Amino acid sequence: MKGTFPVERFATIRTPFYYYDMELLRATLQAICKEVRQHQGFVVHYAVKANANAKLLHTIRLAGMGADCVSGGEIEASLQVGFPPEKIVFAGVGKSDWEINLGLDHDIFCFNVESIPELQVIDQLARAKSKTARVALRLNPNVGAHTHANITTGLAENKFGIALRDMDNVINEVSKMKNVSLVGLHFHIGSQILDMGDFQALCNRINDLQLQLERRHIRVEHINVGGGLGIDYQHPNRVPLPDFKSYFDTYARQLKLRPGQTLHFELGRAVVAQCGTLITRTLYIKKGATKQFCIVDAGFTDLIRPALYQAYHKIENISSNLPEETYDVVGPICESTDVFGKQVDLNGTRRGDLIAIRSAGAYGEIMASQYNCRPLPVGYTSDEMT
Repeated sequence: MKGTFPVERFATIRTPFYYYDMELLRATLQAICKEVRQHQGFVVHYAVKANANAKLLHTIRLAGMGADCVSGGEIEASLQVGFPPEKIVFAGVGKSDWEINLGLDHDIFCFNVESIPELQVIDQLARAKSKTARVALRLNPNVGAHTHANITTGLAENKFGIALRDMDNVINEVSKMKNVSLVGLHFHIGSQILDMGDFQALCNRINDLQLQLERRHIRVEHINVGGGLGIDYQHPNRVPLPDFKSYFDTYARQLKLRPGQTLHFELGRAVVAQCGTLITRTLYIKKGATKQFCIVDAGFTDLIRPALYQAYHKIENISSNLPEETYDVVGPICESTDVFGKQVDLNGTRRGDLIAIRSAGAYGEIMASQYNCRPLPVGYTSDEMT
């Protein structure tokens, strides 16, 4: 089953470009909000790094979500579309002074802090402004996730977070700082996780850590478990929505929140991935000795995930009804890794046919580059085409 696209409208638009199904995005946001309402104290921040297209950010903000930012630029993008500063959290292993000052000037909700040196800088910059910065300690829980090695973040070998063995020492340092207030703990174990057992393992680790803190008579107001929920890249038509119910229910059952504690989530891919499609046009069909190539005008400058992670995206010819043939779908970049898919079954493809590369709403447009002096792809929404 192929996705439904306004192919006639696409025919007049320069390719490659991103197409966002806003009806699906709104349905996804409604599904998230429905599940969150079942659980007291659950708060969702959208991970802006997944896609910062202003039209999508505006729709996500209207759904009532906060923003999870990992750069000053993302904070600015969130503020520009109306995210309230009190709903913005700022994470990242390398925050520069101007970015920290930006967060302080706007009194954002929280800085997710990854080291003692970072805490010291935040304390110093906050003192210069006579402010108190709210911080959550990002702890590395050493919990593995069943996902690609390049997108795990919660193992001891990863660069992210504070090692568990250092937690007590870091808390001691925070207690000496006059312009920093410890309000929470932050965790994130990886991305594209489909096994709820991984999230259960994180819950178990957090439960143990809360007991350790309570032995020191320390209780934090907020627990932030990051995001990580994956999507079905194989079947974007049959399974357009992630399993939000199982995801939130896992935390509700397994995590032992204390009275009054708030549980924060940072979903990105699960919010926007399925609503986005990269539309590209066939340039040539090239027959090799043992295979045939469908050469398209999009390259890894437009969607880098297959080259970077060997990531799978479903590929469809949306302008042909001819019998299927098998192709390697490749781009024009002068690099051997510029391949979107090998041995892909497509409806018989000819020059000029439109090819849809699905589930590309997350880490697609936002990671585009201008390598080979190529222009950045434009993003269009379904609302603009009705």
